[in-house]
Amino acid sequence: MRATFCGSMVGEVRRLSIKLSPVHPLTDAELAALSERNPGYQLERNAKGELVVAPTSSEGGRRSGEAFRQLAEWNRRARLGVVFDASTGFNLPDGSCLSPDAAWIQRARWDALAAQEREGFAPICPDAVFEVRSRSNTRAELRDKARAYIANGARLAVVIDVEADVVEVYRPGAPEQLHAHQATLALAPELPGFSLDLASIRTA
Repeated sequence: MRATFCGSMVGEVRRLSIKLSPVHPLTDAELAALSERNPGYQLERNAKGELVVAPTSSEGGRRSGEAFRQLAEWNRRARLGVVFDASTGFNLPDGSCLSPDAAWIQRARWDALAAQEREGFAPICPDAVFEVRSRSNTRAELRDKARAYIANGARLAVVIDVEADVVEVYRPGAPEQLHAHQATLALAPELPGFSLDLASIRTA
């Protein structure tokens, strides 16, 4: 198994994400078992069959948790779909199994899946995904993930870089949008009535 290390310096600490090239691509069962045995790490399988391992920092977990909370509270009011947290993996059409920090799927699409499909890594790309940058990944890595979600059928992908105070928004067939130094960001029409409270993600 070949390993590739990606990371950046943070003060005197280097936080690394790791790419592993298994002898054979990991099955869903193997990926699930690894995830259960390694809490605190986000384990994903990319389209090349590589295993991507990244540690979740406390502050990174807080920020992604705040994004999830806002999405879940909006959905509780709107009743338009189903919301998922960062521990959820989705099998995408390109063969990858990715776990966004927060995700939303329209109710009709989710209900169309068989019960067995919903119990595993569901074979569906979320309609909307959120990625919150932590110090174990770069914005370029999250841009690649956002574009992968869009290529696999997502209608909205949002990359939040708190330290740079920048949000990037991706939609199919549209130019990427960059929003800097904003307190809130409306995300209609994909999420009607939802406004992302960026100030809370920065300071909650």
